[in-house]
Amino acid sequence: MQFAELYQPVSDVVFNKAKKIKLLICDIDGVFSDGRIYLGNHGEELKAFNTKDGFGIKALIQSGVEVAVITGRHSQIVQQRMTSLTVKYIYQGQEDKLIAYADLKAKLGLADDEVAYIGDDSPDMPVMEKVGFAVAVNDAHPIIRHLSHYTTLLPGGYGAVRELTDLIMLSQNKTLGYQGTSA
Repeated sequence: MQFAELYQPVSDVVFNKAKKIKLLICDIDGVFSDGRIYLGNHGEELKAFNTKDGFGIKALIQSGVEVAVITGRHSQIVQQRMTSLTVKYIYQGQEDKLIAYADLKAKLGLADDEVAYIGDDSPDMPVMEKVGFAVAVNDAHPIIRHLSHYTTLLPGGYGAVRELTDLIMLSQNKTLGYQGTSA
């Protein structure tokens, strides 16, 4: 199956960038979620995550591509969700996301062109300017869309991460889909 049949046409340049990816780094708010944060009367914080994105992350990891998250906020909800998706590299409370990015590259021995990053707003810019494959969610801030190599058809929190995992897997001739029971 061709990527364009599932989502939208992509250029050869984009497809070739995706083919090189060994690590996908994701922002959280506005990427895995729709960017809204629900606060309860007793200080509890709630976020909604899309199971399609979860299946995409698990499938990508199963296919041999590493996944990490770098987020400016700190939340137990994020830790629980990413741990349940078997994401090994979880960086929270990162005001300067380049520090976490450099740490990941060193730990995994990767070059910039082997890393993809998906983001939605200005805190993501420094890393997006370094990676080989910068991706913006459909509803990202215009400056992020302008900076990206690819903008997803789907908005953050509504399958944008799954769209990107499918693109990476199809470009690398890997079978789509997670071989498990839940995401």
